[in-house]
This record gives sequence, C-alpha cells and structure tokens, in this order.
Amino acid sequence: MTDFTSLGLAEPLLRALAQEGYTTPTPIQAQAIPLVLEGRDLLGIAQTGTGKTAAFALPILHHLADRKAPAPRGGCRVLILSPTRELASQIHDNIRAYGRFMGLSSTVIFGGVGARPQVQALSRGVDILVATPGRLLDHVQTGAARLQGVEVLVLDEADQMLDRGFWPAIRKLTGLMSKNRQTLFFSATMPEEIAKIANELLKDPARVSVTPVASTAERVEQRLIHIDASQKRVLLAEMLRDSAIGRALVFARTKHGADRVAKHLVAEGINAHAIHGDRSQGQRERALAEFRNGRAPILVATDIASRGIDVDGVTHVFQFDLPDTPEAYVHRIGRTARAGASGEAIAFCAPDEVVKLKAVEKLIAMKIPAEDRRSPAARAEAEAAQPKKQPPRGRGPRPQGASGRPQGAAPRGGRGMPPGAAGARKDRNWRDSDFRNSSR
Repeated sequence: MTDFTSLGLAEPLLRALAQEGYTTPTPIQAQAIPLVLEGRDLLGIAQTGTGKTAAFALPILHHLADRKAPAPRGGCRVLILSPTRELASQIHDNIRAYGRFMGLSSTVIFGGVGARPQVQALSRGVDILVATPGRLLDHVQTGAARLQGVEVLVLDEADQMLDRGFWPAIRKLTGLMSKNRQTLFFSATMPEEIAKIANELLKDPARVSVTPVASTAERVEQRLIHIDASQKRVLLAEMLRDSAIGRALVFARTKHGADRVAKHLVAEGINAHAIHGDRSQGQRERALAEFRNGRAPILVATDIASRGIDVDGVTHVFQFDLPDTPEAYVHRIGRTARAGASGEAIAFCAPDEVVKLKAVEKLIAMKIPAEDRRSPAARAEAEAAQPKKQPPRGRGPRPQGASGRPQGAAPRGGRGMPPGAAGARKDRNWRDSDFRNSSR
C-alpha cells in the first residue's frame, strides 16, 4: 500500500490521519487493516513501535461509522483490553485522535483512581471502552458493566494479557461476551504456549507477522556489560552523565530496586523519577509528564513501562537488571529507535544473571557484543565456576600384567571372582535395564 486512501477507510478517518501526519501505512497496518475490515479474527505480530495501535483502531472506527448503532447502556460496542494503565491511556488518546471527526464516544477504565466517574460513563454506554482487566472485572461483578453487546474484542500485548496473571480475568470476561464477536490479538512476541491459549479464543484467525517473532529493532545498537552487582549503580550514574544521552529509560527488576536506583541517581545530581505499580496514578502520570517534557529525562521503571511508553526521543535504554522472561528484553529495548530514529540499548549482567542472558541471546538469535568490567576476583571466580573440559574418552593402551591382560581386568568368564559375584553382576544389569525402560 502506498497510502491510506487505498485501504478504503472512511473520509473522516483519512482527514484525521492527515492532521496526525500519517501518510504511508506501516507493514502491519497495510496487512492487518484489510483483514479486520473483512470481519476476520486476527493474530497480529509485529515488533514494538511499528504502529500496531492504528492497525486495529482504524478499521474498528471505520466499522463503527459504517454500522451506526446506539451504544448499549452499561456497556460498549468495542472493548480493548490492555495490561497496564499507561498503555490503556495511550491507546485511548490515539483513538480520540483518529476518531476526532466521527462523533463516537469512548472512555478508559483502570485502577488506582476513583470508580464513580467510570461507573457514570458506563451507565450511559460508550462506543469504545479501553480497560485493564482487573478494574473492568470489578465493575462487572458490581453490575456496573455489561459485556453482552461487545461486537469487537481487542487484546493488545496479547502475550502478556494471556499470561497466568491475567488469564483468569480474561476467561471470565470473554465468557460474558457474544460468541459472534470479532476478536483481534496484537503483540510483539507470541510464545508457543501462549499461542495455544489464543487459539481457544480466536475463530479461524488470519495471522499477520511482519517481522520474525521476538526480533529486536534493527536500528537499536545493543551492548552488554558484565559487572559486579555492587557496582551497577556507580556505573549507571557515570554513564548517564554522558552528554550524548538525551532521554533514557532504566529498567529494574523490582519496585524496591527501581526506587533505590532512582534515589541513588538523584543523590548523584541526576534528575530522575521512578515508576512502578506501587506508585499512585498521580505519581505515575507526573513522572511520565516530566519524562516527556524533559524536566526529568531519566525514568527508572519496572516492566510496567516496557509496554505502553511511547515517548519520542528516547535515545538510550538501560537494563539495570536483566528481566525474568527473555521476551521482556525485546519489549524494553523497543522503547528506543522509534519513528525512524536510532537508539542504543545497554544491559548490565551480574554473575548471577548469566542464565537470563543466555535465554535472551537464544530468543533473539544473536550474541550481544560484550565488555567485561568485573573485578579481577569476580572474573576469576566466574572462570573457576565454568565446567572444566574433560579429555575425550578413548580406549588407549593400559599397562599389562604378567599374564598379558591389562592390569585390573577381571579374568575371562568371571573365574577368580568372589563366590556369587557373577550372579550379582547379572542381577544388577537386569535391574539397570528395567529402570531405564520404566523411565522412558
């Protein structure tokens, strides 16, 4: 596709896209939009920053405009589920921008804020509802939300949405919807076990994959630094003082870890904020706002920010801790090199994180260029822990005794063995064989 006009989208959408500066569809948009317009269920896989939100939002808005109907009271015509508040807000902002000339209603629902305004919005009914599963399930259980009128269901970041933490809520919510709905899954990664669950919710889905699963952005320069855990904060502060770093995201594994890193950076004179699930919604929004406007150009985050942080000008991503799941590495570094820009991703690896590093390199099918900044003692300890190479087993000559047989060899036929030893050996061999067969 050379432009959005050739996709057959409604004129108000084309007008809004022109105001947003969109001219040419991305590969995921060019392939997914026609299929969604046909009413097909879809599993769309594309790396982060490639325009997945517009790939489902544009045909959904076209559908709503083409088939006008009142929004069901207490419910919605389109439901978009997101794993994080930040991503839900971002999706809602995009939908409002794309649909500004269409007169459609939308709202966003998530935890951490008062429920009353959300209940009031639901009572009137909305065309498009963007929500996190937990808060929406709360409204369903109180009777404030009804999902029988859902025509289109979207799961964004579907791999995370179908992970164990979200799956019980997703199953309850989808069980309340019409079986005739259209269902769309979009994600940057799709592990095999999650894809099996997705197949339970999708009907004869079309599959669009515009990049290899779990590929990393081509314009991201990746680096790895082996370092002692105790020296990570010192090195991070040193690197962040580099004038080449404009806006940087720093990923920590835990909430407390993110807080400790942010406090250390502030103590070193570096303006930084932390963002994670224990922060109030107001704190999270202020941290993101100051990150976007450059007042606090360093944001330390848990994986809450690996999806849904769409900020222009992120020049660097630091993985202070390697993630527990290798797919999260892909999402983290996708926060840079967006909208045609380039970026740099730097990962710190302590000795106890080597197993995680190997999992990441296996997933992305490349060995990350590395440098070693460990102390001599730690380096020596790591080398000592490496399994020693065993010499190849062979049947080289053994010293021979006076009889001409190798020393220590048993006499042929078992002669000369203690009484009963031959029988015991035969019995032991039988038991070993039986164990091997029973454990296949």
